[in-house]
Amino acid sequence: MNQTTDPNVNQSAPASSGQNPAPNVDMARVKYGAWLVGGAFVVLGVVFGVAVSRFTTAADVTAAVGSVATVVGTIVGAFFGVQVGSSGKEAAEAGRNQAERAARMALGKLDPAVADEVVKAL
Repeated sequence: MNQTTDPNVNQSAPASSGQNPAPNVDMARVKYGAWLVGGAFVVLGVVFGVAVSRFTTAADVTAAVGSVATVVGTIVGAFFGVQVGSSGKEAAEAGRNQAERAARMALGKLDPAVADEVVKAL
């Protein structure tokens, strides 16, 4: 119980990298996402150009471009889906950490005997 009743509990702890995700991580996600979308447009443009030059009917061009667009769209959608899930997880963990810090600070303000009772009740 020494940790929860520390008299220096009012002092804020220095920010660590685990508490607040660095903006570099978010910028890397944006950068890779932009490269992925740009690359997808380039691939689709190349496929469209090749399909138009090789095939004479619109149905053949549509079939070639549609099959590639389906795969590229699936990959891009999966990338962004993983990114959204990852950022949601980070936000949930940050909220949990904040609630845990608040609970520890509140327990630190209590009498040690009362704090022990509260901890046992949880």
